[in-house]
Amino acid sequence: MERSLLDTPAAVSVVEANTAQQGQQNIQLDETLARVPGLYLQNRYNFAQNQRLSIRGFGARAPFGVRGLRIRVDGFPETLPDGQSQVDNIDLDSIYQATVLRGPASVLYGNATGGVIDIESLSGRNIRGNGELSLSSGADGFRKAHLKSGGQKGNAHYYLGLSGLNYDGYRDQSAVEKYQLNSRVGWELDNHQEIDLFLTALDTPYAEDPSGLTRLQAHTDRKQSTLLADRLDAGQEVDQQRLGFRYRNTSLAGGLLQARAFISQRDFTQQLPFPGSSLIDYQRTFYGVGVEYHHDLDLFGLQHRYLIGVDVDRQQDDRGRRNVSFNGAITGLSANEDQTATSSGVFIQTDTFLTDSITLSLGARADRIQFKIKDDFLTDGNDSGEQQFNEGSFSAGVAWHALPAHTFYASISSAFETPTFTELANPSGVGGFNPNLDPQNALNKEVGMRGTISDGLLYDMTLFSVSVKDEITPYELGGRTFYENAARTRREGMELSLEHFTTDTLTTTVAWTWAQYRFERFVDQQQGMDVSDNHMPGLPQHIIFAEAAWRPSNGIFVIGDVRFASSVYAENTNETRIGSHAVANARIGKRWDFNRQHLELHTGINNLFDREYYSNIRINTNSDRPNPDDRGYFEPAPGRTLYAGMTIGW
Repeated sequence: MERSLLDTPAAVSVVEANTAQQGQQNIQLDETLARVPGLYLQNRYNFAQNQRLSIRGFGARAPFGVRGLRIRVDGFPETLPDGQSQVDNIDLDSIYQATVLRGPASVLYGNATGGVIDIESLSGRNIRGNGELSLSSGADGFRKAHLKSGGQKGNAHYYLGLSGLNYDGYRDQSAVEKYQLNSRVGWELDNHQEIDLFLTALDTPYAEDPSGLTRLQAHTDRKQSTLLADRLDAGQEVDQQRLGFRYRNTSLAGGLLQARAFISQRDFTQQLPFPGSSLIDYQRTFYGVGVEYHHDLDLFGLQHRYLIGVDVDRQQDDRGRRNVSFNGAITGLSANEDQTATSSGVFIQTDTFLTDSITLSLGARADRIQFKIKDDFLTDGNDSGEQQFNEGSFSAGVAWHALPAHTFYASISSAFETPTFTELANPSGVGGFNPNLDPQNALNKEVGMRGTISDGLLYDMTLFSVSVKDEITPYELGGRTFYENAARTRREGMELSLEHFTTDTLTTTVAWTWAQYRFERFVDQQQGMDVSDNHMPGLPQHIIFAEAAWRPSNGIFVIGDVRFASSVYAENTNETRIGSHAVANARIGKRWDFNRQHLELHTGINNLFDREYYSNIRINTNSDRPNPDDRGYFEPAPGRTLYAGMTIGW
């Protein structure tokens, strides 16, 4: 629903990209979203494994990529029906605004326990000027170019963004070459109807994977890759295109109708950094439709607004897997199957204005998610099978405008998260899916307040508690990883965001997350240990982001920020502890305006004080090795890094 932030009874953060990204390298999503409390981002520098995102601890179990969150761009899902997400197709330089919903407070999105990241791209309506060309370069062979253009003419508008990234990387075997297209054309059919067409494309000829190091390897040479990653040339190739359509009618039967349809094609090949069944490829078709209707009405003497909707998405993967020897030779086929996942959901959400200052929000959603596998490689048995999950979720919240500039809210909501295709593998060896593996279910409770103090301080504070039952957890059997509903977990904490307009030219921002993430009940079969009451791995208790930005009226900007994360554990048994780290960054620039043109120069330093830390921890990797020092958890981050760039606009 379109509503003001003060009217929303949930933990929501809104990030304006033009200020958050100013002077940044803009190579990963964390540069934009680091200021959001409750959100933890890792793995900026390994483009083969994708950036890891988690909200309130959800998504942390994924060894790479994104799980447990719903990600949308311009209304189209980047999250597949089986719950996995890719963020490599997001054009960072074309982001206009990002909205982060922390926790499952909305029923508009199914199959996610952590929350939603909703991104709106630039268009011909909101682009500043008619276009810009940006060029930047820096240490470790960093080179990037981005061209964008847009505008309006009559009842039409358009946007075009083109970008190219070439980066040698800090570590050996970590180079990437990546190109993106982001385009959009829209028309106003009349005063009430409009349509938009979207075309995006991604071409990654190579994104290398240096793999994780043991602690001894990291201390000996932080830049090295593992021997096998280098020998096998570990990494991935990606080619993806998406075509999307949106329709909006603001006066259908007195309400608002929105519809969307899309189709995408993704070709993917990845060599994992170890021999064996480690060369993966798939050709994916992903498509879907969705319809929503909003309306206001008076009922029982009260004002209401409601939203009803339905969405259906489907993914079809033609997947293969091949065996690779220690010297990189392909020795044979190990898997060949067609995977199909279909998700369908219907939802309703209502706002009821109980008084002028109290709003009650209620929502409900029903989902059906179907998995099918047709096994075409029968040498090792027939792994064909089907599985279906029928799940419901709800949300209820109340917002109280105690004062015009202050709102208190409370909410309770439920959510579910299905296992993925990989997690549904049957440990009995008879093929098909694991019939005993169910979705995990979460119950989220939160109270919070947000508002403005003395017209100069914006604040947002939330206390939350999330209990999860049937948490999906991995274990080893016969050298393979399988999954079971073995754990109960609890996540409790506080999220605080402050933005202070100290003067007309100085703005300070602080985001602080304090949280406890613990197993309530869990026996780790891989280690043969009861880890109940242990900390969940890979999640810091404290995350702090602090920034000071000085922007005088003469076009100069000076921005410094500090990012702190407290210590984490690398495995469920909490045997390996990684210490805390604080990283300072600084950037400075100047803009000159010449009639309708402008020129901006900037330079920046990441990791200003050259701190040694890890940009990613591969949790539970090799945790079956008896000596924790032999486990390859660690991906070192670069030291002090300089870069500079220029932007020409018209």
